[in-house]
Amino acid sequence: MREFFRPVIYNALCSAGITTDKSINIEQPADKKFGDFSTNIALLVAKECRRNPRELAQAIIEHLLFPPDTIARIEVAGAGFINFYLAPLFIMQSVEKVLLEGDEYGKGSVGQGKKAIVEYVSANPTGPLTIGRGRGGVLGDCIANLFETQGYEVTREYYFNDAGRQMQILGESVQLRYLECCGKSVEFPANHYQGEYIREIAEEIYHDQGTGFAESTELLMFKKRAEEIIFASIRKTLERLGIRHDSFFNEHTLYTPDEKGMTANQSVIDALREKGFIAEYDGAIWFMTTKLGQEKDKVLVKSSGEPSYRLPDIAYHITKFERSFDMIVNVFGADHIDEYPDVLEALKILDYDTGRIKVAINQFVTTTVDGQTLKMSTRKGNADLLDDLIDDVGADATRLFFIMRGKDSHLNFDVELAKKQSKDNPVFYLQYAHARICSLLRMARQEIGFEADSIQEQSLLQQLNSPAELQLGFALLDYPDMIKTSLRLLEPQKMVEYLHSLAEVFHRFYQECPILKAEPDIARARLFLALATRQVLRNGFRILGVSAPESM
Repeated sequence: MREFFRPVIYNALCSAGITTDKSINIEQPADKKFGDFSTNIALLVAKECRRNPRELAQAIIEHLLFPPDTIARIEVAGAGFINFYLAPLFIMQSVEKVLLEGDEYGKGSVGQGKKAIVEYVSANPTGPLTIGRGRGGVLGDCIANLFETQGYEVTREYYFNDAGRQMQILGESVQLRYLECCGKSVEFPANHYQGEYIREIAEEIYHDQGTGFAESTELLMFKKRAEEIIFASIRKTLERLGIRHDSFFNEHTLYTPDEKGMTANQSVIDALREKGFIAEYDGAIWFMTTKLGQEKDKVLVKSSGEPSYRLPDIAYHITKFERSFDMIVNVFGADHIDEYPDVLEALKILDYDTGRIKVAINQFVTTTVDGQTLKMSTRKGNADLLDDLIDDVGADATRLFFIMRGKDSHLNFDVELAKKQSKDNPVFYLQYAHARICSLLRMARQEIGFEADSIQEQSLLQQLNSPAELQLGFALLDYPDMIKTSLRLLEPQKMVEYLHSLAEVFHRFYQECPILKAEPDIARARLFLALATRQVLRNGFRILGVSAPESM
């Protein structure tokens, strides 16, 4: 709806002889007595026009040309705000669009012809997925869904970290447990992976190979076998949440020489050296971030010869630019908060357009059961596993709880609340609204012969003008703007908040407006309003990746 106002206000400014580069802000006042929409444009341009803001607002109003039957009234309020009150007929005519567009309602075209890549999860294949990784997975999946609603061709990518020291430790961990299976006494280091899953992988190898590798010092077989088994487990867990990926990028390719014998990692070092941002001291190779105003340089290759995370991450992002993505989105955990700014700085130095990159950092997750917070350790093998959470509360609750708080906020996952069948549980509350409408429509079909696809009757909506009806109709019109806001902020939480508010408004409408017992035309009109509400709930659920049950 905001886009409905902007061109009209812009034309009014031009007609009033006002030229400005100020953006036209359209807001929804919290209190309806200040209108359905409001703009502060008169306040913004008053100083440069050398005019009183209230007088300027009145002058703008005199040049506003809205289509007939769209605006009930326009008022100047406060220091110079312009408040707009929509006509009831316009609200209900707009609701007809929801029914006519159906699954397409709310979708846009800003991304038509553009490519976006969203990288998410990207967990090291060193163990089963933890709850913390699950939050990033759901966040990334929802962000990808949001991009698709705006017409982008979206690639969902998993950065498969199959190189580096942690994979070496994984191979050693499995090898040591395998040697135990062979009857050997081993000393198991405290910094190795100690979970039961390591023992299970070792036992599987022993079952297949016997003691054939008991005297081998080669780790590759153990590492590869563990990697395959663990990654298969990760993909299975993600599938349970409806999370998918189109592409898997293997980190080891960045270490693999091309036909000229050059690796992607070395190319990054050479390019940064040419720009004057590489130093070598203390046996290591450094990115000279002190030249950017930072206190310390950042290591790219350690004295051991092992690259730090920054080096392959820079090389990996260069591949994203080489693949011609218009939008590059990274969904990272809080452990990346110190690293990714350096990656962006390096890319900027190498003349890549970092304006195309957006980063969504999601904060840590703790799990609460009966008021007690569980403290877990991945390395020690007692991690809070995502599979266990899904088993306990279900996929829908897992997904929605992960995104019902802003990504920048620490999330306390209350397991007991997620299992409650009450309005206190936001998952139950949202799905109950959808199920309630489905039940209502079933009764309407039986009792008054109402057919949901009676397009010729949708104009009956224009008879509705009570406060509860108009409030619900107005809420439905906000859905397309909410998609755009959620995408701009990379914040699916905004969609959760909107849908929760919509459910509240619907339940109020349901209580205040008799439906099946109303006069025939009013009953059918209210049923169409309920049907439009169900459509928006379904569309929103699809973005969030939760199911839309027809009965509960």
